[in-house]
Amino acid sequence: MNSGLVNAIIAYIMWGVLPLYWKLFDNVPAGEVLSHRVVWSFVFMGILVALQRRWADMKRIAASRTLLLSLTASGLLIAVNWLIFIWAVNNGHVVETSLGYYLNPLLNVLLAVVFLREKPNRGQWLAIAIAGAAVLIIAIDYGRFPWIAISLAVSFGLYGLAKKKIAQDASVGLLSETAVVLPIALGYWVYLAATGKTTAWTLPAHTFIELLLSGVVTALPLLFFARAAARMPLSTLGFVQYIGPTIMLLLSVFVFKESVSPILFIGFALIWVALVVYAAASVRSAKLAKAS
Repeated sequence: MNSGLVNAIIAYIMWGVLPLYWKLFDNVPAGEVLSHRVVWSFVFMGILVALQRRWADMKRIAASRTLLLSLTASGLLIAVNWLIFIWAVNNGHVVETSLGYYLNPLLNVLLAVVFLREKPNRGQWLAIAIAGAAVLIIAIDYGRFPWIAISLAVSFGLYGLAKKKIAQDASVGLLSETAVVLPIALGYWVYLAATGKTTAWTLPAHTFIELLLSGVVTALPLLFFARAAARMPLSTLGFVQYIGPTIMLLLSVFVFKESVSPILFIGFALIWVALVVYAAASVRSAKLAKAS
């Protein structure tokens, strides 16, 4: 549990600062950035798995229809999440992306209760209710249906559930997931070249090198997340996730200068109250369990 918590905190801090990285490519279409993200993630993970000498695990996955289907589903889910996130950041919707990741922990709790039979205690349910009210206030103040936020929450929530259900090493699992969407990414490169719409390959050398690093930037937080998901209850993992959208919200206000209403900050404060209540309830529950 402690190891999982450390891994989760590292993952969510990395994800929180990611908008700063994707803003470097705001003149490149989101689909093209995604295709490079997939290809270079596959290359980086391939090198990592080779260094770890885990090819036997890859062969075992290839021989298992159940694992292949599960990893295909998780690979497609994370690719959809990446595409929406990149598009939203580069089109000035960082506030809504942060809302999506505020919604995601609530969805994680629902998924954990329905599919994993996890049972939050009374204090944890109170925290969930406070956080739910906060997100509702934020959504109403936002003034329109937050489709970006909902899409991000659903895609990443289902991805987290899939990772929880797949008993797979983090690096081998991520290589398998990127391998699933690799043909789509390469096919998109062929399409862009054939239609003369390629943008990334015309970038200045230093910017293109930064794009090459998208494999490392993508893989590292996902590796930490996969390790956390294997060691922590999904509902608890979801609440630690508030670190990421909080960083995104601060970036949207102080770096990207997006307009934010006072109501949003009230919702933000309520969410952190919920986080404190949830943490206190979890610690109390753990002490009672240890005492018994």
